[in-house]
Amino acid sequence: MSDRPARSAGWRARLYTVIFEADTPLGRAFDVGLIVCIVLSVCAVMADSVASVHLRYQGLLARVEWFFTLLFTVEYVLRLSCVEDRRRYAVSFFGLVDLLAILPTYVSLLLPGAQFLIVIRILRVLRVFRVLKLVQYVGEARLLMRALRASRRKITVFLFAVFTLVVVLGSLMYLIEGAASGFSSIPLGIYWAIVTLTTVGYGDISPATPLGRALAAVIMILGYSIIAVPTGIFTVEMGRSVQEDAGRLCPACRRGGHEAGAAFCKHCGARLEESGG
Repeated sequence: MSDRPARSAGWRARLYTVIFEADTPLGRAFDVGLIVCIVLSVCAVMADSVASVHLRYQGLLARVEWFFTLLFTVEYVLRLSCVEDRRRYAVSFFGLVDLLAILPTYVSLLLPGAQFLIVIRILRVLRVFRVLKLVQYVGEARLLMRALRASRRKITVFLFAVFTLVVVLGSLMYLIEGAASGFSSIPLGIYWAIVTLTTVGYGDISPATPLGRALAAVIMILGYSIIAVPTGIFTVEMGRSVQEDAGRLCPACRRGGHEAGAAFCKHCGARLEESGG
């Protein structure tokens, strides 16, 4: 009887190594096979949304969808069975994505059409970062996130200013053009101002009066300068982040990207300098 818990723990450990680790041949093969299945299942769902393909291969695509759904259901159960903290995995990002990847097919039994939400499975392809050893680029991603966090207040103020501007311009265009030119309400005028200011220019609504066209020309020119503002804000913060990282260069390998307070280089293991010199 005492050997049963040990055998159970050993089985769970081996399963965990295969499913969650990509350093072993079995683990790598599992991840590669999983990614292939994810891509194929998403392609099948997208193909099913094409009317001509759905009409001709409806039965086959339905069977393919259920096959992958059952396969991913078994995989999800196995993941839950081999982790120590099931709740932590279930509420983690990948845990939620894994669950949402299988729910739409079951929900479609009650709500027809819900199966097309299965395209969320494509998020599971993010596991390719682990398979292809792209984790080494996490430092660079952290650099981008730090720059985004540093610039979020400036960009928020900028977006609020733009929102105020489009409300004023949209209301002004409504007063100038009116319903005769398609500006039947202030919200519609605001919509036109957003489309024009962002230089999208759908053309579904356009001013007809000389004054309205003059205002539209001003908004178009203003749009080019406004688009450059958030880019400039982010670029400045990005430069600051790069300078901060450059101040923590390893004296041995001359590579940066170290955490604040780190004592040793994460690339070669050499001791870092105390100051940022």
